[in-house]
Amino acid sequence: MSRKIIHCDADCFYAAVEIRDNPALAGRPIAVGGATGRGVVATCSYEARAFGVRSAMPVSEALRLCPHLELLPTDMPRYQAVSREFMAILRETSPILEPLSLDEAYLDVTGIDHFQGSATRMAEHIRARVRDELGITVSAGVAPNKFLAKIASDWHKPDGLCVITPEDVAAFVPRLPVTSLHGVGPRTAEKLHGLGIHTCADLREWSELALRERFGRYGARLYGLARGEDDRPVQVTRPRKSISVENTYRQDLETLAECRRALDGLVSDLQRRMRRKGLDSADAGQFEKLFVKLRFSDFETHTREMVWRRPEQPEVADFTPLLDTLYGDVPRPVRLLGLGVRLPEVSRGGRQLALFDAGGRPVMPRSGGQQREQGDECGGEVQGDESAPSPDEAAGEDI
Repeated sequence: MSRKIIHCDADCFYAAVEIRDNPALAGRPIAVGGATGRGVVATCSYEARAFGVRSAMPVSEALRLCPHLELLPTDMPRYQAVSREFMAILRETSPILEPLSLDEAYLDVTGIDHFQGSATRMAEHIRARVRDELGITVSAGVAPNKFLAKIASDWHKPDGLCVITPEDVAAFVPRLPVTSLHGVGPRTAEKLHGLGIHTCADLREWSELALRERFGRYGARLYGLARGEDDRPVQVTRPRKSISVENTYRQDLETLAECRRALDGLVSDLQRRMRRKGLDSADAGQFEKLFVKLRFSDFETHTREMVWRRPEQPEVADFTPLLDTLYGDVPRPVRLLGLGVRLPEVSRGGRQLALFDAGGRPVMPRSGGQQREQGDECGGEVQGDESAPSPDEAAGEDI
């Protein structure tokens, strides 16, 4: 029996909540996020998007594109409260729910007998309840797998519904641009375009072996996606991969000494966050790595990691060597500083063993361990769900 998957995505979630609570904002270009030119846009209204404003864009750039943009500070407790109500509505439809973020989730409604088993009517019911009870709109996609449901939810945004039946797949997928495929970021897209591959129809002309030769393990994933294939189940629980904190500073940290002083507050924040997640000193030995992240004033971003195998919570002194090595010998102003811990990753192939020096201490990575990132400043605990990461994902590139 074919699966029935619904992907629900609240439209401009933070902005929608702000407009709901202050109707005077309706119809105006607003952005939620950094309330000063130092931050980034978390989300924005469609009126702001008409000017080219986008999520993760520096506020300074957003104001250049839309000088009359209204900036609103982030009110995370309020958004989290609305998210809990949103997820509660989804769970009433199906217990097989996989939240991806505060405003987005997959549901597996295969075998659910509500509305005579019609996934389309279930999606319509969800959208109506969210609109009537929460005062925001949701776009939904219905399809036989997660990949297509996600594509469908974006098809008629905002406040739309798109249904892809199993019979529609053969005609729908070939016309999709390869940039719509999960994991295809700018680097992979450039490589695909260089091979003359622009749509899934183009991609279908390549054998799985040829794609594997050019894209490694991800080539097999591309081969399947080009045919609308995706056998990932909706996961009710998703393993946490990291816990982190970061701060974008109103004024750049001009020296390494200033960055070191900022570590104290960040480490305290990290420890509080770990306690909220139920992790205490007894769990510290389970941490896989420590990491530090720097974003310089030119927005170039780097991270550095080290293996951790000690049975106590990491302190400032444990992050300092990472910071010193990452900062380097050439002084550069730092606009964002972050740090965190990575938790063990268990895969079908087993867990990668840690490396120690002769004294049992964690080994610092070589210079090759430094990684350039293109992510946004929302940071935190992004969790992937792909068994075969694309070259862009492996490089940390925002996709």
